Amino acid sequence: MKSKTFKKEAKQQLKGQWGRAAIFTLFFGALYYVIPLLIEINQSGGFENWLSTDPSEGTQASTFIVTLVLLPLYVGYLWTFLSVVRTGERIKFSSLFQAFSEISMYLKLLGTYLLTMVYLFFWFLLLVVPGIIKAFAYSQTYFVLKDNPEIGINAAITKSRKLMHGYKWKYFVLQLSFIGWILLSIITLGIGFIWLSPYLSTANAAFYNELVKRQSDEEEAA
Repeated sequence: MKSKTFKKEAKQQLKGQWGRAAIFTLFFGALYYVIPLLIEINQSGGFENWLSTDPSEGTQASTFIVTLVLLPLYVGYLWTFLSVVRTGERIKFSSLFQAFSEISMYLKLLGTYLLTMVYLFFWFLLLVVPGIIKAFAYSQTYFVLKDNPEIGINAAITKSRKLMHGYKWKYFVLQLSFIGWILLSIITLGIGFIWLSPYLSTANAAFYNELVKRQSDEEEAA
């Protein structure tokens, strides 16, 4: 499992729709990041007050709640690129809202996020490194829920942990391989992230897809 393999696959799947992927990312960003920001600015009493004062606890709480409510948008973004990897389908803007299609899944995703944060909080209380390791172990949970919508939250987290057993270092190396692109995106005042985000998301989806294939092969061999 080499990083260059997943990056190459990501480029192949995005070929011919880089522009669409960038616009899709802008659309996602406008909904997921700008809406909470506008609410925070409004609660601060305007843009000038928002710039000159630290956000109050009430403002921070409101922003967190709005971001939590919009979390399925982020999940829909991830699931879109998993479909791109598996079927090579054209990116559909409507797929951003796929996690909102069923109230049961919507609530499960919110619960998954909260429970994962609780687990990570306690792991980070021990030491930073164990917390990071566990974050990698839980990293496939949303993908797991896409493939297994019927299972519970803890079961999804556990399945992610099992999938990542022996592959956390390779996942870390994959993320690290994008450091140059991340620095370039920062230098361009964030503009580069419009293309980096779909590239990274597709590579991560390809990584998960390979984990699933390997697990399936191991189960068949057993």
